[in-house]
Amino acid sequence: MAFSAKEVQVLRQATGAGMMDCKKALEEANGDLEAAKLWLREKGLSASAKRDDRDNAQGVVALLVKGNVGAMVKLKCETDFVASSDGFKAEADALVALVLEKGEASISERATKLEDLKILLKEKIEIGDVVRLEGVAGCTIGSYSHLQGGRGINGVLVEMNGASEELAHDVAVHIAFARPKYLTKADVPESVIAAERATLEVVTRNEGKPEQAIAKIVDGRVTGFFKDVCLLEQPYAKDDKQSVASVIGAAKIIRFAQVEIG
Repeated sequence: MAFSAKEVQVLRQATGAGMMDCKKALEEANGDLEAAKLWLREKGLSASAKRDDRDNAQGVVALLVKGNVGAMVKLKCETDFVASSDGFKAEADALVALVLEKGEASISERATKLEDLKILLKEKIEIGDVVRLEGVAGCTIGSYSHLQGGRGINGVLVEMNGASEELAHDVAVHIAFARPKYLTKADVPESVIAAERATLEVVTRNEGKPEQAIAKIVDGRVTGFFKDVCLLEQPYAKDDKQSVASVIGAAKIIRFAQVEIG
């Protein structure tokens, strides 16, 4: 199928690939521009494909809550400069709005937009964590987004029952900085506890503690481990003399999610 020099130029501008590669792609795709873009990417000839092995630890965590539904999307890039750009943040906002409305799988609808953004910004850009929490009737969705340089870098959603919006927000703030891995002690896998106990036993022996005291010391340190990793066991950020469990009282934390850059 014949195609014009202008079409070759359009493909070059869109992909950053060489002229001969663009001609070959259009030949293989029978002049279909989108198919030609895909052919170049699959062959590793587009500029975005050549960036696939780069590190992209920067980016934005976009967060949105509407009623009893909350969503978060991590959009990753290579540099702070791109992460702070208006176009990049706008794409993250569009993605999280889509997830809030339609669910996690809907992000595929913006695949072409993301490819275009890679070419425009000349960085490795990809979607990281995608979270959507839809609370049951009567539940409260608390949220917190920690900003740096005008962009979200640490987002939290928490679903609670019997909690005010203020309490749910305060718990979300606590999660952002305490970074719990589990909700309760019962949620920690036995394999994780066993591995931690074994490590603590070695540490305790290396400290030269009396053999008869080792088991009791290790038990105490495992309790400390739970206080580090379990949300309800953690000392509350605003008052470390109380645990999160005691602060929330009769309210109940159903689930939580945290998404961070870096």
